[in-house]
Amino acid sequence: MRGNGEKVPFWSSINNLLELVESVLDKENFTLEELLDEEEIIQECKALNSRLINFLRDRAQVELLLRYIVEEPPEDTENKRAFKFPFIACEIFTCEIDVIFKTLVEEDELMDLLFSFLEPNRPHSTLLAGYFSKVVVCLMLRRTVSLMNYVQAHQNVFRQLVDLIGITSIMEVLVRLVGADDHVYPNFMDVMQWLAESNLLEMIVDKLSPSSPPEVHANAAETLCAITRNAPSALATKLSSPSFVGRIFDHALEDSHSKSGLVHSLSVCISLLDPKRTVSSPFIQSIRSQHMYESHIPVNPETVGAMLPKLGKNGIYVVIDLSHHIEVVISSFGFFCQSCQI
Repeated sequence: MRGNGEKVPFWSSINNLLELVESVLDKENFTLEELLDEEEIIQECKALNSRLINFLRDRAQVELLLRYIVEEPPEDTENKRAFKFPFIACEIFTCEIDVIFKTLVEEDELMDLLFSFLEPNRPHSTLLAGYFSKVVVCLMLRRTVSLMNYVQAHQNVFRQLVDLIGITSIMEVLVRLVGADDHVYPNFMDVMQWLAESNLLEMIVDKLSPSSPPEVHANAAETLCAITRNAPSALATKLSSPSFVGRIFDHALEDSHSKSGLVHSLSVCISLLDPKRTVSSPFIQSIRSQHMYESHIPVNPETVGAMLPKLGKNGIYVVIDLSHHIEVVISSFGFFCQSCQI
């Protein structure tokens, strides 16, 4: 509405906003911050504004965008630097503009900067963790082979992800990278085999240790359950092996006072026994049809055999005191004791 009370047409106001982006681009010397401060920059990215994208695809600008996402702002910084610019930077990447991704994945230094967010002894705010996660997931979907080649060449990435598994957005990245989201790519089977031969599963299972906090137990269990649901795969086969079943139970029984560790360890074991484990990936289903797989995955007898001794009088029975009041709750897996004294 104009100062005289006259209404401004909707499309006229939209055009005025878009012209603000163009007015910045028309300047002889302008900065990335000036563009990030304009409300319609994301709309212009989605519209593939060639002038804007040619500027943003430049290596120096991609680096600045990444720094907003992975580096905590100084304590005395203004709100734009702390909140608006990181948000807009993340949104630019999630527009999935191919030439911007090309700049990122083809330069190891930029990929190193992105994954520097995972480094220990630095803050990992949930806000920036969410932005980091969004960018990596977009790369997983649009530049899968390049991303997986990078993480294969930098195996510390998986260790750092596992160390931060208590942050849910980081767990979601890990679930994507271990192939538990039905996203299949050209060298998918080779990467899954490589992951199975690494110590990734050992690292995740060991997060079920009683020394880990409850949120780590929960997210580690969720990741492992996602792997079991994505069978058949090299990772799922390894997880269902007697040695891994024993490893999971060892953590469950390690400390009789860790109710969280026990409950989440058992949830993984229950998932391994679930006959309805299946995947919807067309690629995996095509493999199943070629080998005449049943729609439900049969439980490995060795998995059951490894569990039975752990459930007897010298196993779970010892750490559950059934003499106390028990509240039974219904879950997706059946009945659970809510108030067993552990």
